[in-house]
Amino acid sequence: MKKIISAVLAGAMALSMGACGTPASQTAASTAGGSGGGATKNMKIGVSIWSSTDVLGSACKKMLDAAGSALGVQLVYVNQGHESAAVTNSINTLVSAGCSGIIVCNSADSEMTAAINTCNQAHVYLAQFFRAINKTKSPQVYSLAQSAPYYIGTVHEDEVENGYNLANILIKKKCRDIALEGWVAGDATFLNRWEGYKKAVDEWNTAHPNDKVKLSDPQYAGTTAEGGASVTKSFMNADPNMDAIIPAGGGGDPLVGSIGAIKSAGKTGKISVVSTDFLPDLGKQLETGGMTAESGGHYCDPLYAFMMVYNAVQGNYKKPANSFDEIINPYIYVSSAQEYQEYSKYFVDQLPYNTEELKAMSKQSFEELQKTAAAISVKDVKSRHKD
Repeated sequence: MKKIISAVLAGAMALSMGACGTPASQTAASTAGGSGGGATKNMKIGVSIWSSTDVLGSACKKMLDAAGSALGVQLVYVNQGHESAAVTNSINTLVSAGCSGIIVCNSADSEMTAAINTCNQAHVYLAQFFRAINKTKSPQVYSLAQSAPYYIGTVHEDEVENGYNLANILIKKKCRDIALEGWVAGDATFLNRWEGYKKAVDEWNTAHPNDKVKLSDPQYAGTTAEGGASVTKSFMNADPNMDAIIPAGGGGDPLVGSIGAIKSAGKTGKISVVSTDFLPDLGKQLETGGMTAESGGHYCDPLYAFMMVYNAVQGNYKKPANSFDEIINPYIYVSSAQEYQEYSKYFVDQLPYNTEELKAMSKQSFEELQKTAAAISVKDVKSRHKD
């Protein structure tokens, strides 16, 4: 992998997450920043994330570290494992660390009540990434977010559409017995993806009553490869006719375990696999049949949330009256080794934004940032980073 924009490590510090029984690996907070200088020289922005070391989390961290380095912002990371108590405590930790703004990938909408109230009291700006509060299912939390002066918005994907597209890929491949692997029960993003999977299956079954597709209820794997392997083995043992599985996500590690379990059972290529969160060896997996298709390439999601918070701290963004800002970040879909090779050139071998582009992004209005996010694609990066 080519060298990407380097971030100067500012050291690491251990911060207490409180007595919540969370494993030490999830309570570690680390700092990274750069020497971009300017008015932001002493700015700290906190990142509450499930993991900064797994497949997706590490890609997010590389992108954020590049932005911190370009703008001279110190980043403080807390890994919270998508455990509710740890998510709530991570906000307290980052406020105590002196952060002027925080971006958070929470698990459930309910966690956002405490997060928003804590940030309001501390006058710390807050934005979500990979998550959005569900207005229908969590109306009180949504209303709080609308009125909260320091909750500025969210960056997320259209997860229902994502699930719908992935399930349709399997259906068109004539898969009729699909297993579903979630990561954490009740997670907002998983619920939206599940809605999309079910929508695709229901549409097909209504139109084709003599050729119905079966979608299992989810089994939950957590966010580890071991969990993914265990769930996949359980599905294979219980249903010998299973011809497809959807590891719904969870940062990428559960998918790694699922692929390994299928390979150990000698069923690579016989059980189709679609998922979300690109693996580093996705090209090889697509070539060998370990994967059928995947959605991903969305690791810039926290970057846009970072830019929202950065500009709010700078005084450049004003929260809309009784509302908040929202950015939809599009997924990239790949279903062949050739497609992944093109993606890898512009999103793996290099970052999709260089230092000068990150500096320019930091000066964009919110509407301009929305357009920048909506445009992200292989074609977009290719046009900006011409060989």
